[in-house]
Amino acid sequence: MTDRPFGFGPPDPERRPGDPGGSGGQQPPGGSGGGSGGPGQPPSPGGPFGAANPFGDPQQFADALRQFADLMSWQGGPVNWDLAKNVARHAVAAAGDPSVLAPQRQEVVEALRLADLWLEEATTFPTGISTATAWSRSEWVEATFPVWSKLCEPIAATVVDGMSNMMQVDPEQLEGAPEELKQAFGAFGGGLGGFGGLGAMMKQVGGAMIGGQVGAAVAELAGEVTGSFDIGLPLGPKGTAALLPPGVAAFGEGLGLEAGEVRLYLALREAAHHRLFAHVPWLTAHLFGAVEAYARGMTVDLSRLEEAMPQIDMSNPEALRDALAGGELFRPENTEAQKIALARLETALALVEGWVSTVVDAAAKDRLPHASALAEAIRRRRATGGPAERTMATLVGLELRPRRLREAATIWQGLTEAREIEGRDAVWAHPDLLPTAEDLDDPEGFVRGRPDFDVSELDKLTEEPSGGAEDEPGQPDSEGPEGPGEPGEPTS
Repeated sequence: MTDRPFGFGPPDPERRPGDPGGSGGQQPPGGSGGGSGGPGQPPSPGGPFGAANPFGDPQQFADALRQFADLMSWQGGPVNWDLAKNVARHAVAAAGDPSVLAPQRQEVVEALRLADLWLEEATTFPTGISTATAWSRSEWVEATFPVWSKLCEPIAATVVDGMSNMMQVDPEQLEGAPEELKQAFGAFGGGLGGFGGLGAMMKQVGGAMIGGQVGAAVAELAGEVTGSFDIGLPLGPKGTAALLPPGVAAFGEGLGLEAGEVRLYLALREAAHHRLFAHVPWLTAHLFGAVEAYARGMTVDLSRLEEAMPQIDMSNPEALRDALAGGELFRPENTEAQKIALARLETALALVEGWVSTVVDAAAKDRLPHASALAEAIRRRRATGGPAERTMATLVGLELRPRRLREAATIWQGLTEAREIEGRDAVWAHPDLLPTAEDLDDPEGFVRGRPDFDVSELDKLTEEPSGGAEDEPGQPDSEGPEGPGEPGEPTS
C-alpha cells in the first residue's frame, strides 16, 4: 500500500507535480488534491471524486488510479485499518514528533519505578509492570492502534454500510475516462448497461474514508495523551508502562509546578492502572464488551448522510470530518440492552478512575507537595476532554468518560476507612461485588449498608468453569450485560 493513498493524510508542500505516492501532485492555491476544477478553483461536488472531470492530467490520473487500486485490494473488513494507521503515522510526523532522547527515557523509567514502589503501601495488588519505557507519539500510535481498531469497528462499519448505499456515480462523469476505469465501475463495459458491482466497490471506498478519519483522530489524540491509560482503558501492551515526554510537558504547562513532580504524579497513575488491570482479569473484557454492546445499537441517519454526501470531496478529509462530527448523524436506538450497556460502561469507568485516584492520592499525599492540585487538574481533564477526544467519541459511538468520578472516589475512600486496604481491594474479586449506578447515588449507603466481606468466601464467586479460550479485548461478556464474563486478559 502507498504511504498516502487517495488523498488521505496531510498534504506534502515539498512534493513536486508528478511525484509518485501523493494525492495528485502539488496542490494549487485554493485547490484540493485529486479533483480540482483548475488552478485555484474549488472541487466540484458532483460525485465521489469531488470533481466533474478528474481525468485532465495523465500523470495525476495514473497516480490516483494506482492508489485507488491499492484501496480496492483491502480485504481486512469494512474499514481499511492499514490506511488508518498510515494516516495516523504521517499526521504525527507532519506535526513534529522528535525522538525520545536517552535522558528523557531515563527520567521516565526512574519515575515509573519509584511510583510503583510507592504504590506498595497503597494497594494489595502487586505490580503489573514488566517493562517501563518512554514513547514518542509515533510509538504510542503503533502500540495502541490494535485497540483503537477494535473500539471503532462497530460504529465505523455502520457508517460504511450507510455510505455504500448513498454514494452514486453519474454515468456522465465517466465520459472520456479510460476503458479500464469504466469496466472497474461496471458502468458500460461488458454490456451491463448499469452499475454492476458498484455497491461493493463504494463500500471499500467508504471503508477507506472512515479509515482515514480514524487515523486522523488517533494522530490528534497522540498529541494530547500522557500515557497508555488516558481514557481509562488499557490501550497499550499488557505490562508495558509508558509515558510520553511531550504529553507530560504539555500537561504541566500553566500549573506552575516542577516538571519532575508532574512526571512522578502521572507515573503513579500509569502504574496504578497497570496494577488494577493486571490483577482483575475480567475487567478488560467487561469494559470493552460494554463499548461494543452500546456501539452496536447505534444507527446512522441515512437521510442526513444522503444530504451530506454530494458536498463531500473525498480528497478533502476535513469535509468528511465536518460531515461526521455532528451528533445528529448518529442515533442510539435506546433499547433496554443499550441503556444497560451504557450504564454499565459509565459506572465501570467511574469505578476504575475513582479507585486509581484514591490509591494515587494515598501514595502521593505525604510525598508530593502539590498532589491535590495535580489531582484536581486530572479531574478537570477527564471531565471535559479535549478536541481530539471528542472527535474520537464520534467514531467510537460515545464519550469514554467517568461522569461520576467524585461519587466513585467517595465509595473507594469510604471502603478504605471502613474495611482498610485489603477489604477495599477485595471488592474487585468479582463484578457482582462492584458498586452499581444506584450505589453511586448513595455512596455512604454502599459503604455502611453491607456486612464486611469474608474474603475466604470469594472463592465461590471467582471459581468459574473453564470455558476454553479466554475472551479477547473487545468481546462482550459471555453471560450478558450484567453477568460475569469469561476471564479476559488485558489487551496487548
